[in-house]
Amino acid sequence: MEDEKKDGAYGTPQKYDPTFKGPIYNRGCTDIICCVFLLLAIVGYVAVGIIAWTHGDPRKVIYPTDSRGEFCGQKGTKNANKPYLFYFNIVKCASPLVLLEFQCPTPQICVEKCPNRYLTYLNARSSQDFEYYKQFCVPGFQNNKGVVEVLRDGDCPPVLIPSTPLAQRCFPAIHAHKGVLMVGNKTTYEDGDGVRKNITELIEGAKKANGVLEARQLAMRIFEDYTVSWYWIVIGLVIAMMMSLLFIVLLRFLAGIMVWVMIVMVILVLGYGIFHCYMEYARLRGEAGSEISLVDLGFQTDLRVYLHLRQTWMAFMIILSILEVIIILLLIFLRKRILIAIALIKEASRAVGYVMCSMLYPLVTFFLLCLCIAYWASTAVFLSTSNEAIYKIFGDITTCPVTGKTCNPETFSSSNESRLCPGAHCQFAFYGGESAYHRALLGLQIFNAFMFFWLSNFVLALGQVTLAGAFASYYWALHKPDDLPAFPLFSSFSRALRYHTGSLAFGALILAIVQIIRVMLEYLDQRLKAADNKFAKFLMTCLKCCFWCLEKFIRFLNRNAYIMIAIYGTNFCTSAKNAFFLLMRNIIRVAVLDKVTDFLFLLGKLLIVGSVGILAFFFFTHRIRIIQDTAPPLNYYWVPILTVIIGSYLIAHGFFSVYGMCVDTLFLCFCEDLERNDGSQERPYFMSPELRDILLKGSAEEGKQAEVDGGPGEE
Repeated sequence: MEDEKKDGAYGTPQKYDPTFKGPIYNRGCTDIICCVFLLLAIVGYVAVGIIAWTHGDPRKVIYPTDSRGEFCGQKGTKNANKPYLFYFNIVKCASPLVLLEFQCPTPQICVEKCPNRYLTYLNARSSQDFEYYKQFCVPGFQNNKGVVEVLRDGDCPPVLIPSTPLAQRCFPAIHAHKGVLMVGNKTTYEDGDGVRKNITELIEGAKKANGVLEARQLAMRIFEDYTVSWYWIVIGLVIAMMMSLLFIVLLRFLAGIMVWVMIVMVILVLGYGIFHCYMEYARLRGEAGSEISLVDLGFQTDLRVYLHLRQTWMAFMIILSILEVIIILLLIFLRKRILIAIALIKEASRAVGYVMCSMLYPLVTFFLLCLCIAYWASTAVFLSTSNEAIYKIFGDITTCPVTGKTCNPETFSSSNESRLCPGAHCQFAFYGGESAYHRALLGLQIFNAFMFFWLSNFVLALGQVTLAGAFASYYWALHKPDDLPAFPLFSSFSRALRYHTGSLAFGALILAIVQIIRVMLEYLDQRLKAADNKFAKFLMTCLKCCFWCLEKFIRFLNRNAYIMIAIYGTNFCTSAKNAFFLLMRNIIRVAVLDKVTDFLFLLGKLLIVGSVGILAFFFFTHRIRIIQDTAPPLNYYWVPILTVIIGSYLIAHGFFSVYGMCVDTLFLCFCEDLERNDGSQERPYFMSPELRDILLKGSAEEGKQAEVDGGPGEE
């Protein structure tokens, strides 16, 4: 009998080793250099975080700042009781959306309240309203200058206009009355120099205020919906978790029946969705406004408006119909392969049943990913707010040659620039800096993003190696479950950390490099959108597509390489090479088994998400008569429904990802088993008899079909 099975197509099969009984316990550390690099990178990452937290100030993205760069409404500052930012001349501001990030070229001060009356400086100066007016002048203003000097030096605004607070900023209270734009109760306003102007000139300075206001109102309404429905959302997510657990338990004992029930249920759920969309489409026929197209309607913050359009339901119906047809066609063409995949799922169910603690491991991965995300987000915020206040000279660009230059507000009044441009003033412009640290901020942000990708990929790799080692222990146990180790998951986790931290870091590093390149390409693509260069756009699209495909391929290769690492303890490159050639030697089985099981698991996720989503839809829209009055009143019922759907998918994906890793591990072990053994008493198969019968039968049929088609068969 030969010591190895010959297959000259791809690589060299594993040699027969009579002592091999599964994951090798006597192994050494792999890819030590990459492990050292990871540790050094983590130390550098911690140092970057400390530097960012030392220099950064998140208040800069929360509180508005006046012309001196001082916060409005921040406790412990002199403007603690002045939460609103007031602009002297809002007309000079192109868009309030820009004001949320950059400063407008007009003096700004912090005030206790936004102005609620219409006044000009000329009129207020000689009346009893001057005390009210003074609170909107610069701090420390003394009425010892003439009108021209006050307005020229920017000590007081030329005019007060009734305003409303928005994002802690005072914007003109523009409203429409019988189709006429008004501010307060007037259609015109005086600019402070005795000239009356039409109110439409204020629109340019506040044209986006309505959009910002609607967005803010939308956010507040969504927050209100969460406050009254959060416990029902939690109940929906618990139901999704219970359904996922029930599904996993039933797969353990009724895998074949559950798979076919799952297929039928997915088809029925999609069919009901198509029927419901058609009924809504028919019901809206003849209703006023239902024939408006989505293009003509444009974007609306109140998403319920779209549900009153026939075109919306027609789009839903078409999407669901296409999805239904695709699934039915796939089932027709894959009907024989599904029987083979069911056998693999049955074996995976037994493995999960013997290693039940594996179902809880996604919680460990989730916790570690949350730590990575929290550290990355906080470091990014502190880095972005670690700039210094930069002051610029603001004046008439035609008469003042130093407009736009950096200045010091403390010494500007006695500087040459002030004498050269009497009407100019030095005010806060933005946050920046000229030091080496500030010049390195962009590089630090890129390093922060790169480390986030590297660490998050490392966490995912650790989970894959841990699960693969546990399930490989099950497969290579000749007498199941007697030959299983006492704690297979814990043993696999400790082996991965002790011996293969470097290999996991190596695989995660390759993937992180590709991901950071994709991020840079997206950034460049956004910058190139303004340029009308078709060749550059075409090249950018090709690069983005290529790197997307490369990332998918690396993910697939890494996943199988981690399985080989868990079994044999080899380094990353060797494991990736062996996994790749093993898959190539069994390429037909890969297409038949691996992808079909992935498709079936996807149907399982869709079934759970669809069932919970339909239940949430009927509940939150008060369509279940028995508990019709139990559902809370909502501004947007789609808020809790979407939350439940997304949360249900993440929960189902967490459970099925364990199954997916189990199937992939058992599949590679099966391929290795075929090459190592021949089923004789001297070299028995480690696979179960049920799995052996159906997989070997399916492999023989696929090999015959390949020979008929003229392709290479397997010996």
